[in-house]
Amino acid sequence: SILSVICYLCHNRSQLTDFSADDGSLHVCPFQTDLPEYYQPWMSIAMDLPHLIQTHQVWDRVHKMPLLSITHLEGHREQRMAHLALGFITMGYVWQEGEHQPVKTLPRQLAEPYCRVSEALDMPPILLYADCVLANWKLRDPAGSVHALLLNLDTIFKFPGKESCRGFFLVSLLVEQAACTGMEVGSVPLGMPASPDSRLHSDESQRRSQYLVEGSSSFMRTITLMLSLLGHRWKDNPTLPDGLCYEGVFTRQLRGGSAAQSSSIQCFDALLGVRQVEASADSYLKDIRSYMPPAHRQLIEVLQHRTPLRSYVQSSGEQDLIDTYDKCVKALVDLRCYHLQAVTSYVSAPSKTAYRGDPTPREEKGTGGTDAFHFLKSVRDSTKNVLISPE
Repeated sequence: SILSVICYLCHNRSQLTDFSADDGSLHVCPFQTDLPEYYQPWMSIAMDLPHLIQTHQVWDRVHKMPLLSITHLEGHREQRMAHLALGFITMGYVWQEGEHQPVKTLPRQLAEPYCRVSEALDMPPILLYADCVLANWKLRDPAGSVHALLLNLDTIFKFPGKESCRGFFLVSLLVEQAACTGMEVGSVPLGMPASPDSRLHSDESQRRSQYLVEGSSSFMRTITLMLSLLGHRWKDNPTLPDGLCYEGVFTRQLRGGSAAQSSSIQCFDALLGVRQVEASADSYLKDIRSYMPPAHRQLIEVLQHRTPLRSYVQSSGEQDLIDTYDKCVKALVDLRCYHLQAVTSYVSAPSKTAYRGDPTPREEKGTGGTDAFHFLKSVRDSTKNVLISPE
C-alpha cells in the first residue's frame, strides 16, 4: 500500500502501519507525535516555534532548557521524534535573528542531546529532509480516507508561515507518496532483473507536485523565509566559516536540508542506470546519502549493485520493453525539467523580489548548498543520456 511504502521510507520494514488498501483506512498512525513527559521542555519549544521565532524568544527559552539525557527515549520512533524536535529548535535558535546574524555556538543543553540521538540514529545533527518531510506528519483523522489525503494530513512542527509552511512540507510528502508506485519494483527479488511490467510513475510525482504548488496561493510570499530556516547550512557558508560549534561535543560543517536528501529519486536513478556525467554532481549526490537514514542509503546501494536494468532491456531486443524503459526515463527527465521550472518560479524569482535594492551579490544556491541551476541541468542531462532510443 502507498502508506506502507511511505512508512518504510521514513522508518523501516518492521514499523509499517496497518493499512487497508480496500477501504483506504489507517488503523494505526505510523509516527510518534509526542514524547514522554520527561522531554516536554523540548516539545513545548518545538510546538511553539513559529511564535518564539517571530517574537525573538527562542534564545531565552533554550537557555532555560534543562540538559536532558536521551536514555529515556524508547525505540527508534521516539529517537526519530527527538531528532525532529531538536532539529527544528536548532534551526530556530541559529537563525532567529536572520541569515546575516547566525549563532555560532549551540548551547550544551541543546547540542549534547541532539548529537547523542543523531549518533544513535547514524544521522547528522541538522534538520534533514528525513525529519521535516518524512517524519513531520500526522493524520488529523486516523480513520480517514487516503483519497482525501492532503486534507487529512498535517505537520507536527512548523516554522512561521501558517498554511504555506504546511504546504511546503506536505507537497514534498505527497511527491514521495506518488513515487511509491515506482517503489513497487522493490517487490521484485533484488538479485534478479526487473520485470518488463514494472513501471516508474515519476510523471505522477510531477503532476501532484505541480497541482499542489500552484494551488497554494500564499506559497510565493513565504517561500524565502521557509528556505532561510530550512536550507541554511553550516557548510560553505561565509557567515559560519568554521561551521557550527556544538558546545561540549564538536564543531561541524553540515549541509542544509534539501530534496536531494530524498532517497526516492536516487533509487530511480540506480534502477534505471543513470550515471552523473559531471564529477561535481556525482560527488554531491554520493555525499548527500550520508544525510539519509541508514536503511535508505543501503537500498540505493543494493539497487546499484543489482543486474543493470538498462543492459537487460537493451539486450532483450524487444521493442515494447525498450519503449517502456525509455518512457520511464523520459518521465524522470520531465520531472527534472519541472523541478527547474519550479525553482525559477517559486525560489529564484521571489528571492530576487525580496532582495531588490540589496547591493550584496546573491548566488543562486540550492538549500543543500549547490549551484542550483547548474546542478539541476546537469542531472537532467545525465538522465537523458540513458535513453536507449533517443528521439
